Amino acid sequence: MNKKNVLFVKNLNKIYSKKRSEPIVALKDLNLEVKQGEIFGLLGPNGAGKSTFINILAGTAMKTSGEVIVWGFNLDKNPRQVRASIGIVPQEVNVDPFFSPKNLLELQAGLYGIKKKDRITETILKLVSLEKESNSYSRTLSGGMKRRLLVAKALVHQPPIVILDEPTAGVDVELRKNLWENIKALNKQGVTIILTTHYLIEAEEMCDRIGILNKGILVALDSTENLINRIQTKNVKFQISKEISIINNDLESLKVISNTGNELNVTYEKSKLSISDIISFIENKGIKIVDISTDDGDLEDIFLRLTKN
Repeated sequence: MNKKNVLFVKNLNKIYSKKRSEPIVALKDLNLEVKQGEIFGLLGPNGAGKSTFINILAGTAMKTSGEVIVWGFNLDKNPRQVRASIGIVPQEVNVDPFFSPKNLLELQAGLYGIKKKDRITETILKLVSLEKESNSYSRTLSGGMKRRLLVAKALVHQPPIVILDEPTAGVDVELRKNLWENIKALNKQGVTIILTTHYLIEAEEMCDRIGILNKGILVALDSTENLINRIQTKNVKFQISKEISIINNDLESLKVISNTGNELNVTYEKSKLSISDIISFIENKGIKIVDISTDDGDLEDIFLRLTKN
């Protein structure tokens, strides 16, 4: 196994057998590797198998077959070391209302058997911007602070890998940005981040590489940039000096979305046509181009295309 891989998954399967009905395949022949220091996004609609995968890593679900190696430890042979190498931030906010953040982290450190002199409670509270609230009751914290406290809990045993399960589900925009900053800061400290999300903007903003799961099958795995480059359809808006006469397929794959006076909006396939061909076409009609804006599409297009079938 390459030293740079902190997570190595080979032919991982999880089947839930039900006596009275068909077995449910939650993960089918999943193969992936996560490299040290990256932010890796696992995307998929609800029920795609993202949580099942995390539960297997956390030891709360048993895999049916396959191999999982975390930080060099084999899940079958060294389950405790695997769990010690991972910090998991769950979706549900579940913090004891009567504990302060500081007490909660100290208690968590005790559960991990970390000696008092080796604890880094203050450092963690600073990292998630909760040092001012360290002695307040958890019940008095805002929703965003509680989320950050969950991140802090996952860091108590200083794991090299942190898994965030839908970290910003049901969270407002400002809070989401704040959490993203926290996650990026953590990653800068050398922590490898695995993020499950169905917010495509989150994956696009945060992740170096992305795997897309659908019905337990990995349907795509690539760098964020390469995935976005896979979108073939490009959208272009031209501001022009006067109205142009142009129709669908005047140039190969060209579709006219709107053509009103001084504005022309078209789409085309990148593999069949280049923007310079469209510019030449317009200029050859004696029309001046005042401005051009393009839209390359985003992850949403890929996601919909890959999960539709």
